[in-house]
Amino acid sequence: MASLNVGNLGEYLREQRRNAQLSLRQLSEAAGVSNPYLSQIERGLRKPSADILQQLAKALRISAETLYVQAGMLDEREREELETRAVILADPSIDERQKQVLLQIYESFRKENGLGTENTEAKATAGPAGKGAGTGIGDADEDTPGTAGGGAGTPPSH
Repeated sequence: MASLNVGNLGEYLREQRRNAQLSLRQLSEAAGVSNPYLSQIERGLRKPSADILQQLAKALRISAETLYVQAGMLDEREREELETRAVILADPSIDERQKQVLLQIYESFRKENGLGTENTEAKATAGPAGKGAGTGIGDADEDTPGTAGGGAGTPPSH
């Protein structure tokens, strides 16, 4: 993991704040961080905690993982994986079972390409009430034939 790069983080935060058309004071109030502390972060004088970065990300309406990468707390690859999972889990057009199956397929491809880890496998199978804790892709194929190819462009029936 990279060392904390607070200079670039500060520049990045300032750029994001300006893009959001927020003053330093407005962002500090929205994030619940003191104005002087935020100023010091932007100037690269302070190393914010993950909690502070999360508060800033929420106020800026950007991904907290993006700030973690900028701060050197998270690898770019890890961020991309987390964001992919978050998008799948947030999609209202697919149900929980479909989300878990899609995450299992995603993880199997990552493993096939040498990128899967035990840590990410635990994330993929941790669903509500243990849903998605199957052993692999075959589970989805056995339960619902044709799900992989036929369901993508078809809206769910209610």
